[in-house]
Amino acid sequence: MTSRSTFWSRSASVAAVLALALTGAALPATAEPKAQPALTQQSATNLDNLVGGKSVVGETSPIHDPALIIDDDGTWYVYSTGLLARENGGTIQIWSSHDEGTTWEYTGTVWDRIPAWIDEHFSDGTLPENLWAPEIYENDGTYYLYYSASRFGGNNSLTALATNTTLDPEDPDYEWVDQGLVVESPATGLDPDNPGKTFNAIDAGIIEDADGKPYMSIGSFWYGIFLVPLEWPSGKPVEDWQSRTVNIADRFVPGNPIEAPYIIHRDGYYYLFTSFDFCCRGADSTYKIAVGRSQAITGPYLDKEGRDMFGGGGSILLESHGAMNGVGGQSVFDDYLAFHYYDRSNAYAPTLGLQKMGWEDGWPTVDQSVELPALVTAPRPATVRDGHKASFTASATGTPEPVAVWESSDDDGATWHPADVTQRAERNNGTYTSVAELKKAQASQDGRLFRATFSNPHGTVTTEPVELIVEPKPGKRSS
Repeated sequence: MTSRSTFWSRSASVAAVLALALTGAALPATAEPKAQPALTQQSATNLDNLVGGKSVVGETSPIHDPALIIDDDGTWYVYSTGLLARENGGTIQIWSSHDEGTTWEYTGTVWDRIPAWIDEHFSDGTLPENLWAPEIYENDGTYYLYYSASRFGGNNSLTALATNTTLDPEDPDYEWVDQGLVVESPATGLDPDNPGKTFNAIDAGIIEDADGKPYMSIGSFWYGIFLVPLEWPSGKPVEDWQSRTVNIADRFVPGNPIEAPYIIHRDGYYYLFTSFDFCCRGADSTYKIAVGRSQAITGPYLDKEGRDMFGGGGSILLESHGAMNGVGGQSVFDDYLAFHYYDRSNAYAPTLGLQKMGWEDGWPTVDQSVELPALVTAPRPATVRDGHKASFTASATGTPEPVAVWESSDDDGATWHPADVTQRAERNNGTYTSVAELKKAQASQDGRLFRATFSNPHGTVTTEPVELIVEPKPGKRSS
């Protein structure tokens, strides 16, 4: 066990570091999602996702602390921290994608308002402005949504639970049922040799061991990351959980900036992903994602160099690059790493990021290469008969591979709207080609302009507009 240095006080250090972090800090999720015209499916699902960064379009901000899950019907869902000042109710936000995680739309919130019992819990002072850091997990047909409430910069916090039997808001059985408190902090009884040891009860992540026993990783700053044994079907801690809880990660540095634990199991190892350093500071955020692994769910979790994460270890997996500043607040589902970042190209708004992880020598890998989108070929004007198919083709390069969004204009380019087209795509030697198709061009579309915008997390490039000319059917005159 690593000895704790005696030259600094845990509680005093945490308070000082968090006070510094709060200076000029931008708290998460500060504005309601802007209303946007609905995008048609923008990804070409005939192509598999590449290992590395995944470009996303649509409504992808403000998203903080994304919890990713892919439902059995193929729908991707992200649950994220609520809006500040109880805007839109301040509860957990929901986002969905129906094209393998490329085009996202804002689906709503879990509830219209924060549960009254949470306000009662915090009635001795400032009430929480929003609910934080959700986790979504399915067991035996029930979806368990864990979420946190706290006061930013302190550890008077709690994690609570809601359950549902479906994720589909259109299902008649859809209802998030509040199951109340799971754990709260400051917690006591975690270490008989150190009565002051505690955790901050936020940032829950759920994992089951080889026998199907559930655990909750949890923690932020203070004494780091803990593993709390749970039980099904309640999804809450077992009896006498405090004595069975394990402290699995601690950086042993002033402030102990480690949080957002997430554990997965793969090929005989448990992998612990955590966020190091500071979130919620926009341009000054230093968040990054670290990882270690263990053959036992309770640790020790060692990094690539064999250093214990309970003692300062942790191999950096993903950090700031390109337009992505302060990456962290992660979750993992089916080798997809979901995280937020502060977008340098969009006023540092908290934004959804995705990476499809690769695996080398038993360790996860990501691709942090940055290449702005660049046009290779531009679309050409199209002339077709009324009722016939029309298509436009454009291609671009970029890393991550860019996504094409097609738009149309009926007023000579004064305003643009998502084009009602279908897409197919090709990938060849690093070039992404998008073909937009109208199955039956109509006379009313004659003169319509089309253009494509290729985007990835680091930039965009837009083609020049081209015209669709729709000729009348033989024997008919145009009006």
